[in-house]
Amino acid sequence: MAEPITKGERFVYVICIRTTAEKLWDALTKPEFTRRYWAETWQDSAWEKGSSWKLMIPDGRVGDSGEVVEIDRPRRLVLNWQNQFIPEMKAEGVSRCSFELEQQGDMVKLTVAHSIEVPGSKLLGAVSTGWPSILSSLKSMLETGEPLEATTKWPKGM
Repeated sequence: MAEPITKGERFVYVICIRTTAEKLWDALTKPEFTRRYWAETWQDSAWEKGSSWKLMIPDGRVGDSGEVVEIDRPRRLVLNWQNQFIPEMKAEGVSRCSFELEQQGDMVKLTVAHSIEVPGSKLLGAVSTGWPSILSSLKSMLETGEPLEATTKWPKGM
């Protein structure tokens, strides 16, 4: 198991989604899903331990990048994560983001934990407002077939 960041700050978000762990895993990792609920972004990775990981912005820029630290499909994914397009967030260095999927009957309990060793982190401030919207849109998409409209387009000017 990957070592957690124990100093600094941590944001944890838990959401239950009526789906299977396999479907949720695909929705978290495959471009045909992420583009629908995560502001037209997609992830580029071989999805193997040690492989690079990038979150691609619709205009072709790299939004965030890092490395797959741990992967256990469809139960656990841990990424080293660094913002690449906002200078003050990039300067904070590497954060860690983990996704825990736990099947509970007809739903999956998804726990996303994002941590960084920087007190007062701007990145953690941003993800603490971003993750609830993105994950709620993911839930809506998996349960109803449609994501939340507010998360479907990349914000203008970013």
